[in-house]
Amino acid sequence: MEKLEEEKPVVKTAETLPPVKVKKGFNFKILIFGIPLFIIQLVAVYFITANILLTRLQANNSAEQQLPAADKEAVKKEEPKSVELGKHIYMVDDLIINPANTDGKRLLLSSLGFDVASEQNTQELKAKEVLLKDAIISVVSSKGMSQLGNIAYRDSLRTEITKRVNKVMPEVKINTIYFSKYILQ
Repeated sequence: MEKLEEEKPVVKTAETLPPVKVKKGFNFKILIFGIPLFIIQLVAVYFITANILLTRLQANNSAEQQLPAADKEAVKKEEPKSVELGKHIYMVDDLIINPANTDGKRLLLSSLGFDVASEQNTQELKAKEVLLKDAIISVVSSKGMSQLGNIAYRDSLRTEITKRVNKVMPEVKINTIYFSKYILQ
Protein backbone atom coordinates (compact mmCIF):
# COMPACT_ATOMS: atom_id res chain seq x y z
CA MET A 1 0.00 0.00 0.00
CA GLU A 2 1.10 3.25 -0.80
CA LYS A 3 1.57 5.77 1.79
CA LEU A 4 -0.69 8.65 1.39
CA GLU A 5 0.90 11.88 1.77
CA GLU A 6 -0.32 13.65 4.78
CA GLU A 7 -2.14 16.74 3.91
CA LYS A 8 -0.91 19.83 5.53
CA PRO A 9 -3.46 22.44 6.60
CA VAL A 10 -3.55 25.41 4.32
CA VAL A 11 -2.96 28.64 6.13
CA LYS A 12 -4.47 31.62 4.45
CA THR A 13 -2.70 34.90 4.79
CA ALA A 14 -3.83 38.36 3.92
CA GLU A 15 -2.24 37.96 0.57
CA THR A 16 -4.17 34.80 -0.24
CA LEU A 17 -7.60 36.03 0.95
CA PRO A 18 -9.93 37.57 -1.58
CA PRO A 19 -10.29 41.34 -1.19
CA VAL A 20 -13.24 42.53 0.93
CA LYS A 21 -15.55 44.92 -0.80
CA VAL A 22 -16.48 47.97 1.31
CA LYS A 23 -19.98 49.13 0.58
CA LYS A 24 -20.34 52.79 0.09
CA GLY A 25 -23.70 54.52 0.03
CA PHE A 26 -26.90 54.73 2.06
CA ASN A 27 -27.82 52.03 4.59
CA PHE A 28 -31.52 51.18 4.21
CA LYS A 29 -31.66 49.47 7.61
CA ILE A 30 -31.45 52.90 9.22
CA LEU A 31 -34.39 54.05 7.15
CA ILE A 32 -36.49 50.96 7.84
CA PHE A 33 -35.83 50.52 11.57
CA GLY A 34 -34.20 53.69 12.88
CA ILE A 35 -36.68 56.37 11.88
CA PRO A 36 -39.84 54.58 13.15
CA LEU A 37 -38.03 53.75 16.39
CA PHE A 38 -37.05 57.39 16.78
CA ILE A 39 -40.66 58.54 16.20
CA ILE A 40 -41.97 56.04 18.78
CA GLN A 41 -39.47 57.40 21.32
CA LEU A 42 -40.59 60.98 20.62
CA VAL A 43 -44.25 60.06 21.14
CA ALA A 44 -43.43 58.23 24.39
CA VAL A 45 -41.48 61.21 25.75
CA TYR A 46 -44.34 63.55 24.84
CA PHE A 47 -46.95 61.47 26.68
CA ILE A 48 -44.75 61.01 29.73
CA THR A 49 -44.12 64.74 29.90
CA ALA A 50 -47.71 65.77 29.24
CA ASN A 51 -49.49 63.27 31.46
CA ILE A 52 -47.17 62.55 34.35
CA LEU A 53 -44.80 65.45 34.86
CA LEU A 54 -47.23 68.29 34.16
CA THR A 55 -49.91 66.85 36.46
CA ARG A 56 -47.34 66.56 39.24
CA LEU A 57 -46.30 70.17 38.72
CA GLN A 58 -49.91 71.32 38.82
CA ALA A 59 -50.54 69.34 41.99
CA ASN A 60 -47.58 70.99 43.68
CA ASN A 61 -48.86 74.48 42.91
CA SER A 62 -50.81 75.86 45.79
CA ALA A 63 -54.24 77.32 45.29
CA GLU A 64 -52.91 80.75 46.18
CA GLN A 65 -50.56 80.65 43.20
CA GLN A 66 -53.46 79.75 40.93
CA LEU A 67 -55.43 82.87 41.85
CA PRO A 68 -54.83 86.11 39.95
CA ALA A 69 -53.12 88.92 41.87
CA ALA A 70 -56.34 90.95 42.15
CA ASP A 71 -58.14 87.98 43.73
CA LYS A 72 -55.32 87.42 46.23
CA GLU A 73 -55.56 91.03 47.39
CA ALA A 74 -59.36 90.82 47.65
CA VAL A 75 -59.16 87.70 49.81
CA LYS A 76 -56.57 89.34 52.09
CA LYS A 77 -58.69 92.47 52.46
CA GLU A 78 -61.84 90.48 53.22
CA GLU A 79 -60.33 88.56 56.13
CA PRO A 80 -60.45 90.61 59.32
CA LYS A 81 -57.78 89.69 61.82
CA SER A 82 -59.98 89.57 64.93
CA VAL A 83 -62.62 87.12 63.65
CA GLU A 84 -63.70 84.34 65.96
CA LEU A 85 -63.84 81.24 63.78
CA GLY A 86 -66.23 78.39 64.47
CA LYS A 87 -68.76 80.36 66.50
CA HIS A 88 -71.52 80.55 63.85
CA ILE A 89 -71.49 77.68 61.33
CA TYR A 90 -74.30 76.90 58.91
CA MET A 91 -74.18 73.36 57.48
CA VAL A 92 -75.27 72.28 54.00
CA ASP A 93 -75.43 68.49 54.14
CA ASP A 94 -75.04 65.83 51.47
CA LEU A 95 -74.99 67.62 48.15
CA ILE A 96 -74.64 65.19 45.24
CA ILE A 97 -73.01 66.93 42.29
CA ASN A 98 -72.11 65.75 38.77
CA PRO A 99 -68.68 67.16 37.80
CA ALA A 100 -68.14 68.59 34.32
CA ASN A 101 -67.49 66.25 31.37
CA THR A 102 -68.48 63.06 33.23
CA ASP A 103 -71.85 62.43 31.53
CA GLY A 104 -73.37 61.64 34.92
CA LYS A 105 -71.07 58.66 35.45
CA ARG A 106 -69.05 60.26 38.25
CA LEU A 107 -70.36 61.97 41.40
CA LEU A 108 -69.17 64.19 44.20
CA LEU A 109 -70.87 63.84 47.58
CA SER A 110 -70.07 66.85 49.70
CA SER A 111 -71.17 68.52 52.91
CA LEU A 112 -70.07 72.07 53.59
CA GLY A 113 -70.00 74.23 56.67
CA PHE A 114 -70.17 78.01 56.23
CA ASP A 115 -68.45 79.89 59.04
CA VAL A 116 -70.19 83.27 59.18
CA ALA A 117 -69.64 86.39 61.25
CA SER A 118 -72.95 86.51 63.15
CA GLU A 119 -76.12 84.65 64.04
CA GLN A 120 -78.01 87.00 61.72
CA ASN A 121 -75.89 85.74 58.79
CA THR A 122 -76.70 82.15 59.78
CA GLN A 123 -80.43 82.96 59.70
CA GLU A 124 -80.00 84.63 56.30
CA LEU A 125 -78.31 81.51 54.89
CA LYS A 126 -81.06 79.34 56.32
CA ALA A 127 -83.78 81.52 54.78
CA LYS A 128 -82.08 81.43 51.35
CA GLU A 129 -80.83 77.84 51.43
CA VAL A 130 -82.00 77.15 47.86
CA LEU A 131 -79.90 80.04 46.54
CA LEU A 132 -76.94 78.84 48.58
CA LYS A 133 -77.18 75.27 47.25
CA ASP A 134 -77.55 76.55 43.69
CA ALA A 135 -74.41 78.66 44.07
CA ILE A 136 -72.43 75.69 45.39
CA ILE A 137 -73.68 73.33 42.68
CA SER A 138 -72.96 75.89 39.94
CA VAL A 139 -69.35 76.32 41.00
CA VAL A 140 -68.56 72.67 41.67
CA SER A 141 -70.34 71.25 38.61
CA SER A 142 -68.25 73.50 36.35
CA LYS A 143 -65.06 71.73 37.51
CA GLY A 144 -63.63 68.55 36.02
CA MET A 145 -62.54 65.44 37.89
CA SER A 146 -58.86 66.40 37.70
CA GLN A 147 -59.56 69.67 39.52
CA LEU A 148 -61.91 68.19 42.08
CA GLY A 149 -59.53 65.32 42.81
CA ASN A 150 -56.61 67.70 43.39
CA ILE A 151 -56.22 68.48 47.11
CA ALA A 152 -54.32 71.68 46.40
CA TYR A 153 -57.29 72.97 44.41
CA ARG A 154 -59.73 72.91 47.36
CA ASP A 155 -58.67 76.32 48.66
CA SER A 156 -59.38 77.79 45.25
CA LEU A 157 -62.74 76.01 45.25
CA ARG A 158 -63.56 77.55 48.64
CA THR A 159 -62.70 81.00 47.28
CA GLU A 160 -64.89 80.55 44.19
CA ILE A 161 -67.84 79.35 46.27
CA THR A 162 -67.42 82.31 48.62
CA LYS A 163 -67.43 84.74 45.69
CA ARG A 164 -70.52 83.16 44.16
CA VAL A 165 -72.42 83.25 47.48
CA ASN A 166 -71.36 86.88 48.02
CA LYS A 167 -72.85 87.75 44.61
CA VAL A 168 -76.14 86.12 45.49
CA MET A 169 -76.24 87.29 49.14
CA PRO A 170 -73.97 90.35 49.52
CA GLU A 171 -75.20 91.01 53.09
CA VAL A 172 -73.77 87.68 54.35
CA LYS A 173 -70.17 87.78 55.58
CA ILE A 174 -68.50 84.38 55.12
CA ASN A 175 -65.30 83.85 57.12
CA THR A 176 -64.41 80.47 55.63
CA ILE A 177 -65.89 77.27 54.24
CA TYR A 178 -65.25 73.82 55.69
CA PHE A 179 -65.69 70.55 53.81
CA SER A 180 -67.01 67.95 56.26
CA LYS A 181 -67.60 65.40 53.44
CA TYR A 182 -65.80 65.27 50.15
CA ILE A 183 -66.26 61.94 48.38
CA LEU A 184 -65.56 61.44 44.67
CA GLN A 185 -67.05 58.37 43.06
